[in-house]
Amino acid sequence: MERGHRPYFLLGTSSMVRRFGGARARKKEALAMKVGRFGVVAAAAILFAGEAAAQQCGGNFDRWLANFQQEALSKGVSRATLDAAAPFMEFDQEVVRRDRGQKVFSQTFLEFSGRMVEGYRLGQGAQRLKQNAALFQRIEQQFGVPGPVIVAFWGLETDFGGFMGKMPTLRSVTTLAFDCRRPELFREQLLASLKIIQRGDQSPESMIGPFAGELGQLQFLPTHYFEYAVDFDGDGRRDLIRSSADALASAAHYMQKLGWRRGEPWLQEVRVPQNLPWDQADLEIQHPRSQWVAWGVRAASGSLPSDNLPASLVLPMGRHGPAFLAYPNFKVYLEWNQSLVYATTAAYFGTRLAGAPRVSGDAKAIPSLGYNELRELQQILSRRGYNVGKIDGILGAQTRVAVKDVQKKLGLAADSYPDAELLERLRGGR
Repeated sequence: MERGHRPYFLLGTSSMVRRFGGARARKKEALAMKVGRFGVVAAAAILFAGEAAAQQCGGNFDRWLANFQQEALSKGVSRATLDAAAPFMEFDQEVVRRDRGQKVFSQTFLEFSGRMVEGYRLGQGAQRLKQNAALFQRIEQQFGVPGPVIVAFWGLETDFGGFMGKMPTLRSVTTLAFDCRRPELFREQLLASLKIIQRGDQSPESMIGPFAGELGQLQFLPTHYFEYAVDFDGDGRRDLIRSSADALASAAHYMQKLGWRRGEPWLQEVRVPQNLPWDQADLEIQHPRSQWVAWGVRAASGSLPSDNLPASLVLPMGRHGPAFLAYPNFKVYLEWNQSLVYATTAAYFGTRLAGAPRVSGDAKAIPSLGYNELRELQQILSRRGYNVGKIDGILGAQTRVAVKDVQKKLGLAADSYPDAELLERLRGGR
């Protein structure tokens, strides 16, 4: 399963805020993803210091915590910071339960973008851009990222700061660092959380978010918060929870560091001819726009210059669905989150806020495989020796690569998007 900006974005999980209706429905779907021990465990750490290696996860929690706190001290976290954080550095079985019980919703691009962009968020996003025009002008001047791009992420991640989670972040990341599913990742998040407190950006009490440990209006992991957060409102703190200016500028700073190219587009809807060489529709393949124009690709609205700007053709629902030219800046979206559906939706949302019309296409009219059919397809491909990742009924990057290869071998249009014809051919062993 492809994951991106934070550890577990799956379409429809609590790690990505989902609100499809009014305020109550939005809030309901938003989050679906105490005694201090420092004095005791610090003493315990001395007793266990002679062990060959510190236990990295699981086992006795107090012993694990003692080892972690000794490591934190060795990496520059002060004893005062650990004392302040100690009441929150507890194990919470509810966090583990939520982590294990994440639900996956397989949605096509048109389904997901239709729910997440149209209506409420589009109107709110336009309003936020207008209300904060001077702020976004400053941000773009300093970091090169346009306001519509940032506002789209702001809306998708937390409904413009409206729903950032309700769980103590220190407790969440402590639990997930102790748990043995991804201890290395969350050990770093816990250490970064302590450093955020020590720097004065947040207090242990103010660090509230979803169970997976993300923080603030743009849902940064603590490591990203510590590294990329900026103080843009001039109050001396990098507050990504309460300061929209800090949160939005920090997102732009993060995107700049990921390689955002000032003044260049990120995504553009296009119309494609039926005789296009479909195997060229691949994020790993770039051609200058002049080549796409020569192949008959046209802008869905506005113009498509015949120049040397490199672009990839993205077909999130295959050759029968919407088509986009993805420019070098689109790679930043995939760094933020590796889900193609999420990345394309976020980029498309940004284009809408920048003035582009609604994407064409009707999800019901485009042939797509359902969850069970996709699982069956993945099972067949796996038996044929393809690495499709986890067999989960989700059309991720590895499954798309396998689909494209088998389409080429069967003489089908190699658009990387499976349909009923492909599944039937594979069922028959042809």
